[in-house]
Amino acid sequence: MTNAGHIPKDAFHKLSGLDLLREMLAGRLPPPPISRTLDFLLTEVSEGVAIFEGTPRHAFDNPLGTIHGGWTATLLDSAMACAVHSTLKPGQSYTTVEFKVNCVRPITEATGRVRCEGRVISAGRTIATSEGKLLDAHGKLLAHGSETCIIMAAKGG
Repeated sequence: MTNAGHIPKDAFHKLSGLDLLREMLAGRLPPPPISRTLDFLLTEVSEGVAIFEGTPRHAFDNPLGTIHGGWTATLLDSAMACAVHSTLKPGQSYTTVEFKVNCVRPITEATGRVRCEGRVISAGRTIATSEGKLLDAHGKLLAHGSETCIIMAAKGG
């Protein structure tokens, strides 16, 4: 994995959201630090779609021995938000306003690598909504969610 870091602020002014995410996939821009901490990574992107893969680890367990819902929520938030990010024009930024997650099956380290698919439902001038699904290697649904993001002018540059 390329060294994790922050995207230079001027990149938000020069690149569309989709191009920025493609630069990240190509290794020319760093993945965010959280991707290393929580062992997940953007693996595919197209307009309105972002796919992440992650590996649940014992270090992410809650006291009951299953993966903490916060890991699941963070993975879904990342996929759903990056799906929105892929629709942005140069000079735009976004942030998550709210998201909802439904955990439908327990996840453990034995679950193995998971795939998280985020898709835009609606992208307007200032508000975008997306949905996400977290699947195991066999395509079994582990969790799903929805998200609302606010779109705004990028700062700095």
